[in-house]
Amino acid sequence: MIDPDLLAAATWTTEPAAVRRTDEGLEVSAVRGSDAWRVTSYGFVHDDAHGLLAPFGARDAVEVRFRLDYDQQFDQAGVLLRASPQTWVKAGVEVSDGVPQVGAVVTAGRSDWSVAPVPDWHGREVTVRASREGDAVTVRARVDDEPFRLVRVAPVDPDLELRAGPYCCAPTRDGLVVTVTGWRRTAPDAALH
Repeated sequence: MIDPDLLAAATWTTEPAAVRRTDEGLEVSAVRGSDAWRVTSYGFVHDDAHGLLAPFGARDAVEVRFRLDYDQQFDQAGVLLRASPQTWVKAGVEVSDGVPQVGAVVTAGRSDWSVAPVPDWHGREVTVRASREGDAVTVRARVDDEPFRLVRVAPVDPDLELRAGPYCCAPTRDGLVVTVTGWRRTAPDAALH
């Protein structure tokens, strides 16, 4: 379920090609070439990911759920936390070299990227959870009702104003449609482990 209060408070970072409300949630059609990346290794800056973002507090957590039914190079979906074009975190599942990879990109002026293959997640429902407490954001992910696994712990300025919510990108193709089936706010994680 998508929290209607979050939806009412949200705005797009970059408008997608189309958005359609369905009984399952939101179908978001990405624009070819959309992405989020800054400088590292490639030398380019992309700042046109389709993020639907609402305010995200200093002690807060957000969960985004989506169907992993995409399979083209660099197709991606998950959760985006954003303060500015130079400061953001995206976490979710991105297809790289033909395999779904759970991972995160943390950007403070320059982007980094960490991934782990999850080929058995294809065709299933993924939940990505970002929990903010103090000077850190803890990202966890799971498929269906399996236990959450730790994806990343990233530093974040506790005074930084962030917005957070679902995102998707289609860096290399037309036709990516991501079905967001859930988006909710919850209390931050009580512990790292």
